[in-house]
Amino acid sequence: MKLYHGSLEIVSNPEIRTSNRTLDYGMGFYTTTSFEQAEAWVKRRIKEKNADKGYINEYEFDKGALDKFNSLIFENPTDEWVDFVMANRTNKDFIHSYDIVYGPVANDRVYAAFALYEGGLLDKQTLIAELKVYKLVDQFLFHTKEALRAIVFIEAKEVTL
Repeated sequence: MKLYHGSLEIVSNPEIRTSNRTLDYGMGFYTTTSFEQAEAWVKRRIKEKNADKGYINEYEFDKGALDKFNSLIFENPTDEWVDFVMANRTNKDFIHSYDIVYGPVANDRVYAAFALYEGGLLDKQTLIAELKVYKLVDQFLFHTKEALRAIVFIEAKEVTL
């Protein structure tokens, strides 16, 4: 299966880097099966950083490797997914032990709904029902160095605005 990572850099050797912000699934290396999602992400970064160009890094991943690792899979938004994302996003001390996490991306529109949930204006079931009408793309988090060995760099495609 092809995975993509949008970046201002060519990332032929992915690393686990400490982030200066909280992320959906915690610290690690994020990819998606959606070329369009990776492209949108890198174009956003180009604008934010006033950069000349960025890259969509392509990797090969054997999905069967999920069985070899401590993996957490969310096929759709669920109670458990909401709880997991909220724990990662709101508790800077939250740490999980999964090697790979897969599931929906909580993008900006989704986070507006999450903010309503966090503020008590939506209950969890209403939040999940609302999220199911959105077109959600996916993301794979590679959380450990061992898990990163399961992806193989193929190429980087240059992106400009």
